[in-house]
Amino acid sequence: MTQVEEISFQMQVRSANMVSYNPRFSISAHSKAEVRAAESLMKLVSDVKQYLILNDFPSVNEAITHNSTIFKTKSQEADQKLMALRDDMASDLYELEEEFYSSIYKEK
Repeated sequence: MTQVEEISFQMQVRSANMVSYNPRFSISAHSKAEVRAAESLMKLVSDVKQYLILNDFPSVNEAITHNSTIFKTKSQEADQKLMALRDDMASDLYELEEEFYSSIYKEK
């Protein structure tokens, strides 16, 4: 028997044990019992959701692996761009040095 069934059964037994000739009281008591059962059910659903979110290790690991792959790819792309920039700067610097040393305006 699940917790929800047990609570529902307890509420039915409690409402059956109440002997009252006042229908308003009976309806009120039954309504209160139903509200308590609904609140218990909502709490149980919330606990199950929290458990699934916190303990869903396969999907958490999959997300971490996916993000790690994406960031490694971006890191490699950035490294390639930086190396290309380094090569361009070295080439430009070499040309500027040649121009400077072959210039008649350099200081003697």
